[in-house]
Amino acid sequence: MIISRTPFRVSFAGGGTDLPAFFETHPGAVVSTAIDKYMYITVNRYFDSHIMLKYSRTELAAKVADVRQPILREALKLTGITGGIEITSMADIPGGTGLGSSSSFAVGVLHALHAFKGEFVTAEQLAKEACEIEMGRLKEPAGKQDQYIAAYGGFQFFEFMPNGAVKADPLIFPDHVKKDLNERLILLFSGITRRSGPLLRRQRAQFPVKTDGLKRLRELAEFGRRELQLGMIDGLGEILHESWEIKKGLAGGVSNPKIDRAYAAARKAGALGGKILGAGGGGFLLLFAAPKKRKAVLAALKGWREIPFEFEPEGSKIIYVSK
Repeated sequence: MIISRTPFRVSFAGGGTDLPAFFETHPGAVVSTAIDKYMYITVNRYFDSHIMLKYSRTELAAKVADVRQPILREALKLTGITGGIEITSMADIPGGTGLGSSSSFAVGVLHALHAFKGEFVTAEQLAKEACEIEMGRLKEPAGKQDQYIAAYGGFQFFEFMPNGAVKADPLIFPDHVKKDLNERLILLFSGITRRSGPLLRRQRAQFPVKTDGLKRLRELAEFGRRELQLGMIDGLGEILHESWEIKKGLAGGVSNPKIDRAYAAARKAGALGGKILGAGGGGFLLLFAAPKKRKAVLAALKGWREIPFEFEPEGSKIIYVSK
């Protein structure tokens, strides 16, 4: 038996510039961090040649081509496993909430399948293979940031180059700065789950006329890297705020009246900035507020569930291998 553990992520700035529609002509950049919420994948030998899959549904397939879950099907094809296997997934946070769960699932499945075959894989290989599955084989309108942060973990500044290369630059700053930053971040669940695909397709369609906004998002990612490395964390609040204002203008459906009211109330209560994570439309709202304002901000968003979290320094890892 093999068990992999792969973190979810929080993205601070640059989201959208990691989509091919942008970075193929203008280099993109994202600042993000892994967090201590995880996708767990268990892989075990099945007692016969069938493929048993347990996720939000249960499947029993005679061959790989019959597998209905697309990421699992393509991961089995990519790793060359044809049967006699059982795969189970569990997660700390539900999908469709903006924390990169789909990519964490893809990275975690690939990691566990490679380990099942006795193969060592690097974070770079895991990220590339997850991108190949989601963006290449399945043609999802996704970017590259989620796969890379799930594989690498930690705080990262990723650059997405026109030739398809991804540069990973770990952000190194003292633990006391990370502690201060964590105390200023509030993660709240809107109660809404959604599929990111339709939102991302609308955003992608607008990219040719939204280039200036996307270039500014790239700049804000660079500013975010600088602020974190210098320990000037309060500047991140305004970076989040400007990023959110730009993101709302990329396509319809990124926000909605419920989110707008909540964000306005949070700002009035003292939050310096924030954003809906992921494609938008629901999921998690990330807010930045001084510790002394935290209680007031939470009171202003009564009914929104807070999810405490810590930063995760490691990416996808194998946490159990049976003898």
